[in-house]
Amino acid sequence: MPYYIGDVIKDANKLTARTPEKFREGGIEVMQNNRVERVDTDAQEVLLEDGAKIPYDILALGTGTTAMRAGIPGEDMDGVFVLKHLGDALNIKRYLKDNKCQKAIVVGAGFIGMEVCEAFATLGMETSVVHRGQYPANRWDPELSGFILEEIRKNQVTFHTNMQIIAIEKGPQHPLRLHTNQGPLDGDLILLALGVKPDVALAKGMGLAIGQSGAVAVNYSQQTSIPNIYAAGDCCEAYHRVSRRWVNIPLGDIANKQGRVAGSVIGGKPMIFPGIVGAQSFRIFHLEAAATGINEKEALGVGYCPVSDITWGNATAASMPGPKKLGLKLIADRVTGRLLGAQAVGEKGAVGRINTLSAALWTGMRLDEIGYLDLAYAPPFSGSWDIIHIAAQKLLRKM
Repeated sequence: MPYYIGDVIKDANKLTARTPEKFREGGIEVMQNNRVERVDTDAQEVLLEDGAKIPYDILALGTGTTAMRAGIPGEDMDGVFVLKHLGDALNIKRYLKDNKCQKAIVVGAGFIGMEVCEAFATLGMETSVVHRGQYPANRWDPELSGFILEEIRKNQVTFHTNMQIIAIEKGPQHPLRLHTNQGPLDGDLILLALGVKPDVALAKGMGLAIGQSGAVAVNYSQQTSIPNIYAAGDCCEAYHRVSRRWVNIPLGDIANKQGRVAGSVIGGKPMIFPGIVGAQSFRIFHLEAAATGINEKEALGVGYCPVSDITWGNATAASMPGPKKLGLKLIADRVTGRLLGAQAVGEKGAVGRINTLSAALWTGMRLDEIGYLDLAYAPPFSGSWDIIHIAAQKLLRKM
């Protein structure tokens, strides 16, 4: 959706995976704009807001997430948005056009905040990011996040650090004024990109078990604590193969796979969802950022003895021209030598390296094995010793 707002994707219809008409062609009835008020699990009925009751034998939940709000005065004013649904993107784009916006404020520096600040800046708007911390993309090591911060500022986006928001009101020269602990900021539009949380209101009303992550607890076949009710996607948990815990990581690829597993099981073909390793990525201007696995704090929390190191190098052979700076962080268990996580930021090649290391995490590889992986080599893509090899062997020496 940020790429639609920034005019990279110009046709909103391309953001719809399947229309209601396509669903109906497959025998699936789609009921739009009709809220589920509650589910009677004893009677096995879904009660809609219009009073209708739909009986079920098997029920599947895909309630997703809700966008987090700041809880400050004025956050419901015209021109203040969150970006969670396609309708939000359509409304933002319409507002930008109708109001000829020139100045935007993004509150939050996670994935959505980064992608939307790029979209606003690309549209030629004066863009500011308000962040309560020191660096963007908190999941990444500060040294790597610092590289991201340089890229943001290099592209004329103002990044405010350690800033707390207090209230929103009408501005004297622009439609909106954001009050913060460091003074006011004025803008034509404010986007609250504060993250999301699992939408479990309906699940709680049904008496379903909720996991420690705050999402619906499921087994490996997406079955909830009530046997004929399943859950898939952002509203439920997934098993993390590295931390060995049930977690909630709201990403579209995970949701898609869980939905397929649930559908297969409901359709009579047993199947399990094998879990995740937490791979994720985003782009910010000319940088790729990607991560997988767990960080040092998470590793300590689940009983590992983590050791880590950051390697700076090239995405291509050093003799090749063009952008190539790449930073790669590896986290491993000092006792077993097993890889636990990886983070990368670079002008090129970050996502590809993290995808490779995600596969290594999936199979439980050790650093000594990763240090001699047979990777495809050609100067436009890497040196004869890839940065993955170099980082793994460097961390091994540190252990």
